[in-house]
Amino acid sequence: MTGKTRVLGIFGDPVTHSLSPAMQNAALRQAGIDAIYVPFHVTPEQLPRAVEGMRALRIWGVNVTIPHKEAICPLLDEVDADAALIGAVNTVVLRDGRLVGCNTDGDGLVASLQTDLQFDPRGRRILLLGAGGTSRSVAVALARAGAERITIANRTRSRARQLAADFTTVLPGTSFATIGLEGSELAVAVAECDLVVNSTSIGLQGEAFAGFPWQCLSAETRCYDIVYRRGGTPWLLRAERQGCRCADGLGMLAAQGELAFRIWTGQSPPSGVMKCRLLAEVATS
Repeated sequence: MTGKTRVLGIFGDPVTHSLSPAMQNAALRQAGIDAIYVPFHVTPEQLPRAVEGMRALRIWGVNVTIPHKEAICPLLDEVDADAALIGAVNTVVLRDGRLVGCNTDGDGLVASLQTDLQFDPRGRRILLLGAGGTSRSVAVALARAGAERITIANRTRSRARQLAADFTTVLPGTSFATIGLEGSELAVAVAECDLVVNSTSIGLQGEAFAGFPWQCLSAETRCYDIVYRRGGTPWLLRAERQGCRCADGLGMLAAQGELAFRIWTGQSPPSGVMKCRLLAEVATS
């Protein structure tokens, strides 16, 4: 490090578990960029001061993770169109003294679908499990990628309806439907879809997805879990036993990190470096 070394990082609470420093620093080294990526433990009450600290310290950019993705939006000078539509930011860059927010989560998923499952959303029917903040970014990106229909299944039906209502008029190329997270409606949606995306946190701690209609899942259906867990989540492992092609959120994490790297540096990271570093980190965890 020298006086010219630029600083990147991640704001989160907690943040010690994050794999982003490992993959971003590996990419920075491979690209020969004089910068370092560090974790910043920022509590909710400290977020406004942390954002102002970015400007004062001329921090090049940060990723934003739980619980700050929504709360940071009004603290920035500018939020790009898709991040505003999603209502959440996961990447901030300092440009000419202005803090600009973006969201690379959904596009990271689409990139991972293409790389890890050879799946193109264009003209396809997709079942999205969950209606939280990540679900919003996933829905926007899949619609932008040309999905014909997105069915949002959520335990709290009203939240799914709100998400669909927010996007129906602004993303007219895709039809949106909402159902509950159990029962006959879910069984029909599973049977009819080309891709199931689990955007809930179910499985993160190794718990099973109770009530999922496995008997309706075709071996032709792709399954993607945004959760990543060493050895696989119970939901993905069960989908694999059904004969489905599956992928977890590690590819999404790498792809969204690559997009953030481009936003900050103006160049693409070395191919495959982030994914390889993540796989190495998970293997030793």
